[in-house]
Amino acid sequence: MLDVTTGAHDALSQALARSAVAREGKVSDFLAWFTDFRVRAYTTVERMPLHAIDGWKRDAGTGELRHRSGQFFSVKGLAVESPDQCWNQPIIHQPEVGILGILIKDFDGVPHLLMQAKVEPGNRNGLQLSPTVQATRSNYTGVHRGRAVPYLEYFQRTPSRRVVADVRQSEQGSWFYRKRNRNMIVQVNEEIEVRDGFRWLTLGEIHDLLAEEDLVNMDARTVLSCLPFAGLGVERGFGAGRNSFQAALLRSLDAHSGALSTEREIQSWVTEARTRCELRTRWTPLRGLSGWHDTADAMVHDSGRFFSVIGVQVTAGGREVTSWGQPMIEPYGTGVIAFLVREFDGVLHVLVRAREEVGFSDAVELGPTVQCVPENYDVLPAGARPRFLDDVLGADPERIRFDSVLSEEGGRFFHALNRYMIVETDTDVARDDPDFRWMAVHQLAALLRHSHYLNVQARSLVACLHSLVAGGITGTTGPHAAR
Repeated sequence: MLDVTTGAHDALSQALARSAVAREGKVSDFLAWFTDFRVRAYTTVERMPLHAIDGWKRDAGTGELRHRSGQFFSVKGLAVESPDQCWNQPIIHQPEVGILGILIKDFDGVPHLLMQAKVEPGNRNGLQLSPTVQATRSNYTGVHRGRAVPYLEYFQRTPSRRVVADVRQSEQGSWFYRKRNRNMIVQVNEEIEVRDGFRWLTLGEIHDLLAEEDLVNMDARTVLSCLPFAGLGVERGFGAGRNSFQAALLRSLDAHSGALSTEREIQSWVTEARTRCELRTRWTPLRGLSGWHDTADAMVHDSGRFFSVIGVQVTAGGREVTSWGQPMIEPYGTGVIAFLVREFDGVLHVLVRAREEVGFSDAVELGPTVQCVPENYDVLPAGARPRFLDDVLGADPERIRFDSVLSEEGGRFFHALNRYMIVETDTDVARDDPDFRWMAVHQLAALLRHSHYLNVQARSLVACLHSLVAGGITGTTGPHAAR
C-alpha cells in the first residue's frame, strides 16, 4: 500500500502510470459483462406534465418546482444581469453536497479502480460506467426510503484509510446554481466484496473505455481527473514506445519540465478574471418567466433553443428505488467541448478559458477552449460566436487526438450529449489575453487539488487527456482479467 502523504506523491504517480499501461482484460470481455448486467439494470422513462410529476409540487405563487419532502432539489427562476446583456432562465437549486467516490486497491503492485455499472433516467443508453459511489445527500441519508448505497462507508469513515483525493467541485454552472459534489478517491488494502454490478478495472482499461461513445459517465470522469497522475519520474512507468505527442504530454505531467506561465501568474490571472466579473443574479418567479413559456408538458425557451424543463416518471431496475418522478433539463442540440493543445519547448500545453457561468460559487472557473452548442448561436449576433470554435470544427483529422460523444449527468439532464475533443493546433494567444491562457497539464493537476478552479467540462477533458498518455503502449498484464 502506497503512502500518499507528502514525499510519496511521485511514487503514487508512477504506480498509476503502471495501471494506465496495464490492460489485463479485453474491452470485448468488459462489454459482454456490461451487456449482461444491462438486463437487470434499466429504466423506463415516460414524459409527464410538470404539474403532474409524482412526489413534486409547483408553488402556486412563484411556480417553483420542489419535492414534497423539501429535499433533493428544486427548479427556480433566475434573473441574470451583466454589462453586456440580461436574461432569465430556469435553474436547478440543489444546495446539498453529494459524494462521488472511487475505491482504489493494488493487485500485484498495479492499482485497480472499483467501478460501477449504473443506470440513470437521463442517459440516452441507460447504463453507463460510474464511480464506486455516486449519491446525493438525500439519497445516502435515506430520504428516498430505498436500499442503502453500497460502499458508502469507505467514503464517510476515512481516518483509518488513505485518502488519495478529497475536494469539493462544481457542476454545470449554466444549469445548476452553486451545485457542489465531494470528489473522493480512497485507497484500501483489505479484501472488498465485489457486489453485483461492480468490477475492478485498471486505469488503462478505463482509458480504453473512455474512447467508447457515451459509456463512461460524467461523474466517473470528474473523479478520474483528480487522480494524482502528474509527478516526477512518471514517464518511467510507461516504458518505451511513446510517439512525439505522448512524449510532450508526459513532459507536461512533470512540474520540473516547466511551463509558459508560473503558478503565481496563473493564480493572479484567475483572481483578476474573478474580480472583473460583473455577473449579478437574483431569484425571480419561475411562473411567467420572461423569455420562457409553458407547453402542455414542458417549460421551453421562446426561441426553441438552449434547453427545456421537462417532467418524467421513471421505472427502474438495479437502483435503490424502483420508481419515482422528477423534473429534468433537456438541452437543445449536441455540444462541442474541446481543448486546443500545442507544444512549447517540447512540453504540451492546454489552452484554457476563464469562463463566467451564472451558477458558479466564485463567478469564474477555468473551462475548455471551446464549450458551446453551435446551433444556439444561430439566434445570436455573429460576434457572439465562440472564439476557436471554427479551429476545432475545421481541424485536420490527423490533428484530432481525442473525439468521442459523451453525456452529462443523467440524474438531472435528459440526453445531454457533448462531443469531447482534443485538437493539436498552431494557434497562439497573446500573453496578456484576459480570457485565455496556455497551461501545462501539471498546472491543471495542481489546481485540481483545490475547489472551484476547473469546471466539470474541463475536468472531463483532463481525464480524456490522461487517457492519451499510454494509448498504443503495451505494458505487462496480469492474471486478473476475471475480476
